[in-house]
Amino acid sequence: MNLHLYIPSLFWSDMTTPEIYQDLQLPSLEKLLSKSSIVQAQESDFCAWLCQSFNVQKQLDWPVAPITLKTDYPNQADTIDNNYWLRADPVHLRIEQNHIMLANSHIFELSHEEAKQYTSFINENLNDETFSLIPLHPHRWYVRLADMPEMQTRTLDEVTCRNINNLLPTGKDSVKWHRIFNEIQMLLHDHPLNQERTARNQIAINSIWFWGGGHVPQSVCSPYSGVWSNDQFSQALADFCDTPFARLPDNVPHWLQQNKSENQQIVILDSLLYQDKYNNALAWRENLKKLEKVWFTPLYTALKNTQINTLTISTTNENTSFEFVVTHNNLWKFWKTIKPLSFYAVKQS
Repeated sequence: MNLHLYIPSLFWSDMTTPEIYQDLQLPSLEKLLSKSSIVQAQESDFCAWLCQSFNVQKQLDWPVAPITLKTDYPNQADTIDNNYWLRADPVHLRIEQNHIMLANSHIFELSHEEAKQYTSFINENLNDETFSLIPLHPHRWYVRLADMPEMQTRTLDEVTCRNINNLLPTGKDSVKWHRIFNEIQMLLHDHPLNQERTARNQIAINSIWFWGGGHVPQSVCSPYSGVWSNDQFSQALADFCDTPFARLPDNVPHWLQQNKSENQQIVILDSLLYQDKYNNALAWRENLKKLEKVWFTPLYTALKNTQINTLTISTTNENTSFEFVVTHNNLWKFWKTIKPLSFYAVKQS
């Protein structure tokens, strides 16, 4: 088996806090990284990395909307194929001094009924007859357009927990979408449902984020024979490419034994991503220890025993992107000393 692990935020993004690595016991991970060949690439956010990995071509945006739409709107191929689609996901904005910070659905719950109430209200009151929100999933809303706007957007993962002042859509048609963005914020400001959510100590939905626009990609060929993940976009990509998909296994040694004849597998371990973005250092450390026990130790053993031919570990955060490639023979390179995780973290700059 050749195995590709994608682990966003394997390294903590805030490089001013090197103490986060202190006393982290990760012997298997450190052996795997230290024996690897390493490539450092340009930074890339979660959705962009996945699109590139599955050979999805970038349009003006990474076409996330038409890909997830195939999962959220099944049996509607003609409708999907003949239009341009844009994601318009519910978010929470918070003003901090001269910054506007964005939080995504990772930190709030939203029912389908609430999503329908919000979108119906916006559709009825927005001053634009060509605009209509479609809430196909509580956290994934869509806009259908006849023509492609001349506009580029940032992915929701890229802007989460960041100041959005300089991250709004750009391009010839972006002024219209800035206006819609502002109007929707005003409509939602005093919405009764937000008042109810606030009274229940729930986060208000006070804006949406436009992103991931595109037409349905053509001739996408996945390089993987199997996709393993608990992430919904990974599943949508696998479905779109007709690649077998399953959720992460509970027993990694058993899973390795069952899949040893498979050719090229990818495993997406995204549990560190939002702990990094939302600056939850304790949870990030504890989750990394869990990954060491559940994943890295069995994988190191499997590589040593030639159950795995080549192991590739890719990671991204807001600063950089790394790819570590290690084979069975690399493990015997005794001159490559074992380095702590913090050694690689300082290479982000």
